[in-house]
Amino acid sequence: MNPVHLLVVDDNPANRLLPGLLLRKEGYRIVACDSGEQALAQLQLGTYTHVLLDISLPRISGLEVCRLARQQSAGRSLRIIAYTAHAMPHEIQELQDAGFDSVLVKPIRRQDLIEALGVLPNETDPG
Repeated sequence: MNPVHLLVVDDNPANRLLPGLLLRKEGYRIVACDSGEQALAQLQLGTYTHVLLDISLPRISGLEVCRLARQQSAGRSLRIIAYTAHAMPHEIQELQDAGFDSVLVKPIRRQDLIEALGVLPNETDPG
């Protein structure tokens, strides 16, 4: 299987750092950015397989980034995971309706993150 190439999008530095700390040793390739604008630019440049996307971003929300990414041809095959502190059932449904594949509620645990990505660590190719 191709390696997981994960784009982590969050305006909080600690929230950008944590997924890398939890996953990098498993062979995941991780790039982080701090805004919706940067995320959309990265998605046009890179060959990402997964996006971990904060919902409460300044200027362009994660919800809008997801919608815009899904409109791009490369975005249709991405696995996009909402990365949020908002966990009410109606909020989760809104995120799923907007095109997110999964919802991961902060604070996160390693196992929850791996499950949300939908790829087992031993399925990645670290090379």
